[in-house]
Amino acid sequence: MYCPFCGNINTRVMDSRSTDEKIRRRRECLGCGKRFTTYEAVERPMLMVQKKDGSYEPFDRHKLVTGIFNAIKKRPVTSSLILKLVSELESQYAQEMRSVVTSSEIGNAVMERLKLIDPVAYVRFASVYQDFTDVAGFLAAIGALDEEDLRQRRAERKIRP
Repeated sequence: MYCPFCGNINTRVMDSRSTDEKIRRRRECLGCGKRFTTYEAVERPMLMVQKKDGSYEPFDRHKLVTGIFNAIKKRPVTSSLILKLVSELESQYAQEMRSVVTSSEIGNAVMERLKLIDPVAYVRFASVYQDFTDVAGFLAAIGALDEEDLRQRRAERKIRP
């Protein structure tokens, strides 16, 4: 690590702590004695999404968050819960060191999580994601909601409805 003041390569770490997926290090230059802070972040592989038509595009966190926010409009679901949901998905794929994920995998994962958070948001998201063309699609999505099973899952994950 080069000192930003004198350019000396000899520095020592005075303090190190983790903050929001980064490591903050307080350093001291052994040449000039000045102190400075550096941040280290884990480099994750670029995540590509394979669309239904076979094309690829980079994973767009904003696009996913917007789609979920459309499903939770006027529902008692906090934005922080949705941001956490998306972060969990990103972290899951990064931990698996995956570089390609299909749009259907992402959609199914979001639907499973929304099913636990808010059943109405789940049906809304499913209607857009699965492109319902008739009432049968809605009935099938609603049929997938077994209330007793949902209560048990919520209790396991400690999620409030």
